[in-house]
Amino acid sequence: MNTLKLFLLVGVLSLGSVACSDTARTSTAAPDSTEATTEAPDAEAAEESKEDATGAIRRDQLNSDIRAREERNNITGGDADRSDSDLASEVRSKLEANLPASALLIEVQDANVTISGTVPTQEQFDRIEPLAKEIKGVQSVVVKATVAPATPDPEG
Repeated sequence: MNTLKLFLLVGVLSLGSVACSDTARTSTAAPDSTEATTEAPDAEAAEESKEDATGAIRRDQLNSDIRAREERNNITGGDADRSDSDLASEVRSKLEANLPASALLIEVQDANVTISGTVPTQEQFDRIEPLAKEIKGVQSVVVKATVAPATPDPEG
């Protein structure tokens, strides 16, 4: 019985540490860290990401998530009390909903947001910082992303 309790405790703690990550990604093609070299996603991955982000259901989910977090924040009055992981998740939702085909990694430390990865156009790049700053509780935004249109698939 004690072994089972230990196993469950380790499982819960492991899940908790993964769930409390202060990073978030707009797509699976996003880099692993803000220090990683960014490369343009292949055309197929970029198209899948764009279709997912621009789909009506996904866009509604993202916007609903943003509204729910903002409402919760307004009710609690907790602008200064927002966790880094909550800010990372909300910034990710905001960027994913508004920058289709992006591959961005969002890291937050002490309410300071760092965004790296790629976007397909300069117009999207120019929107990264203003969109991130719309999230209540974000203190500053550093954009390390680059403009990199998707590359054609050499096998396609």
